[in-house]
Amino acid sequence: MTSGHTPAFLIQGLRHLIRLGGRHWWVSALIWLAMIVPAQAALDLRVAVEEGKQQVGVASSTKALIKDGNGRILGELAPEQSLSAALSAGGVSLQGQWQAGQIWVEPTEGGYVWIGDRWYRGRAFLVPTAKGLTAVNYVDLEQYLYSVVAAEMIPSWPQEALKAQAIAARSYALYQRQSSANSIYDVGDTQAWQVYEGVAKETSTTQAAVNATAGQVLTHSGRIIEAVFHSSSGGHTENVEDVWKQPLPYLRGVQDYDQGAPVYQWTKTFSNSELSNRISGVGNVISMQPARTTPQGRIVTMKVVGDAGSRTISGSALRDALGLRSTLFTATAVSGSAGTKSSSSLPGFQISGRGFGHGLGMSQWGAHNLAQRGYNYQQIVLHYYKGTALARIQVQ
Repeated sequence: MTSGHTPAFLIQGLRHLIRLGGRHWWVSALIWLAMIVPAQAALDLRVAVEEGKQQVGVASSTKALIKDGNGRILGELAPEQSLSAALSAGGVSLQGQWQAGQIWVEPTEGGYVWIGDRWYRGRAFLVPTAKGLTAVNYVDLEQYLYSVVAAEMIPSWPQEALKAQAIAARSYALYQRQSSANSIYDVGDTQAWQVYEGVAKETSTTQAAVNATAGQVLTHSGRIIEAVFHSSSGGHTENVEDVWKQPLPYLRGVQDYDQGAPVYQWTKTFSNSELSNRISGVGNVISMQPARTTPQGRIVTMKVVGDAGSRTISGSALRDALGLRSTLFTATAVSGSAGTKSSSSLPGFQISGRGFGHGLGMSQWGAHNLAQRGYNYQQIVLHYYKGTALARIQVQ
């Protein structure tokens, strides 16, 4: 890591002490972070957009070159000519016209590539796996973020919030690329990673936010961080080890600024029969009591007692079973059948919760509210990711 030129707006930021929620902290200057990317001018991310398929439709908005896995040109695909890729003996077949162990579809003249059911920037790589055909979109990192920021945050939100999201999403993608990538792809395109929906999702506001923060990432001790984020924490984020297992110095619980968000507080009511159908092994549910919680009150485990037994369930499993927004909730028995038409005298339960998501890292609604108060993206990300510094990647 070497020092680099500090932009004027960050020099100005360094001259002012920022006060946020009673705590003082400094806006950090950008530093250069070198990344080795062989044989390419830009940094391509490998995104799995189709996995385990029997066949995948492909096309190109412009003339495309069809190549094998070694880069040998097999033929050309006419603009908007749609073909079906499928597994074949020892590899991939493209509509019977071309066959190879692996196939590239590379649009020319900056065209888009069609994979499955939508258009993407970049190119497509088709490879057979044990589960079926996998299609990987090789896309420039910054162009990938045009879509991700729009899919993960509302594009009409303040630019400083969108910039903060771009920083977090870029850092997260590169962390996964460095630590979790396999031989075929770096990240997936679902919420289990971060949502990526191709060209159609992009907006001018998200493109502007990405361009304004181009190459900027969050680092701790010189390494890009796993910048996870969520919608709303319900007032305070969590220490990572209280929710997951591995402690990380930059994922610490901090005051959130998500008050007033539509997901800040919520309730959900279940009749006894509804609850018992979703929680197996206990019969009719009689009581639900937290067995272990985080310091902020999230359910780590819940003891559920029924007329046929009891069991202890993890908060995440209970959240999934009941379709809840977060594990920050309480369960209260309500008389009768909770307003249903059932005549059962067994209690129903009202679930009262706060926030949406795991509560780790940046709160998106907190970022929104801070941006509306006039805080810039540097201040926002450095609040939610403790002890970090902003750096700019330098492709070598």
